[in-house]
Amino acid sequence: MRVVLAQPRGFCAGVERAIEIVERALEKFGPPVYVRHEIVHNRHVVESLRAKGVIFVEELDEIPEGKPAIFSAHGVSRAVEQAAIDRGLHVIDATCPLVSKVHNEGQRYASQGREVVLIGHDGHPEVEGTVGRVPGGVLLISTAKDVAHLKVKDPNQLSYVTQTTLSVDDTKDVIEALKLRFPTIVGPDTKDICYATQNRQKAVRELSSQVDCILVIGAANSSNSNRLREIAEELGVKAYLIEDAKALNPEWLSGVKSVGVTAGASAPDILVQDLIARLKELQPIELSVMEGVAENVRFRLPSELIDDESFNISSPINEFN
Repeated sequence: MRVVLAQPRGFCAGVERAIEIVERALEKFGPPVYVRHEIVHNRHVVESLRAKGVIFVEELDEIPEGKPAIFSAHGVSRAVEQAAIDRGLHVIDATCPLVSKVHNEGQRYASQGREVVLIGHDGHPEVEGTVGRVPGGVLLISTAKDVAHLKVKDPNQLSYVTQTTLSVDDTKDVIEALKLRFPTIVGPDTKDICYATQNRQKAVRELSSQVDCILVIGAANSSNSNRLREIAEELGVKAYLIEDAKALNPEWLSGVKSVGVTAGASAPDILVQDLIARLKELQPIELSVMEGVAENVRFRLPSELIDDESFNISSPINEFN
């Protein structure tokens, strides 16, 4: 059976940075270190960090006063941040810089007197954080159909921002609908869309033309991982989202001559390697990696966790099992 690995796949720079922040906080402060919510949406990552002394909590009042409190890569509202400060917690922010950029754009539009429309998924942690970062709140929509039901204060004073785990293709129809109904609406350039989301979705589109079936490694609650599976299915290719190699159902491969493998932005590469090993157990395979974008993006760590002036973020991709 032919097995083709998508390129790129797996960890993005924002996820690498978030995990590195937790690792360095453990080294600097010693365990336990507290993290509000999952640092990223992946059970293997969370369990590995938990074994090293990280305690994941849902609410700030579960964290003892004075202890390090790390916010996840998805970002938090200003109210959550202020509550942590008021409780005397040592706040370390692991919010992805691209998410922070969305916060800043929304705040800038609000300061201009514009209402802000947020294109995103209701209930997603990133969306909740963004809603709580924009003064006056936002109008949340998910689809082009939602645009018709928007009730705005002034149609000539509108702006929009997007959830980072949505690609240009995901938001294209919604933005077109917004501009059709509100011709003066303003928003960020499409190049501001998360590079990792766009690259991984583009790779899956290409992969779909080369294989009979696609396996996506990622958590069930990972927005970007679910979207990779959906894209493959939209292109007429059987696709399955699996947490790890143990979740692979051999029956899915019955009659399949070629399989594509990719991973969401919060899935460590070791899970991909485990899946390849599992496929080899089932039958002989011919492994190749498709041509694609080689990502070399790195984000700076918080200054308090950098040992020296030189910037060098190590990649924790293969540490989790």
